[in-house]
Amino acid sequence: MNLKQFLIRKLNLFFMLSALITVAVWLLGSRFDAGARFGYDALLSPLLYAGCCVLPSLVTWSKRELKRREWVARVALQFLLTEAVMLFLAFGSPVIDTSRPAVVWGIACSVLVIYLLVFFLQWLTNSLEAKKVNEELQRFQQLRGGDSA
Repeated sequence: MNLKQFLIRKLNLFFMLSALITVAVWLLGSRFDAGARFGYDALLSPLLYAGCCVLPSLVTWSKRELKRREWVARVALQFLLTEAVMLFLAFGSPVIDTSRPAVVWGIACSVLVIYLLVFFLQWLTNSLEAKKVNEELQRFQQLRGGDSA
């Protein structure tokens, strides 16, 4: 994958994360602080969180095809960095009550669930792309086979 394709995938990841983080903020907020009210600036927090979560995904960039072990190591590192970034943002925010262990665990579990959902959605997208490419290749081979007969 070239750098342009990689960056396009990261932009796609950003929008996917923005949507999923918005849902997670709503779920956690309604569970732990249902009476809270925020201004319009709070609408930007999912975008900020998504942008910060895209940064750890840059560790997966490689010009060459990664071996399975290398890929797993990078994905694990990406997850750990993402957890660290989100917890750092939570502990640095005056709005999030990190003195309650349930809130911290809720954030950590939300990051895991979102990470797994994104991983699944990207796998699904890649599988559909691969299927389409294989079908096109098969049609091309059939056409080329018909030319030589």
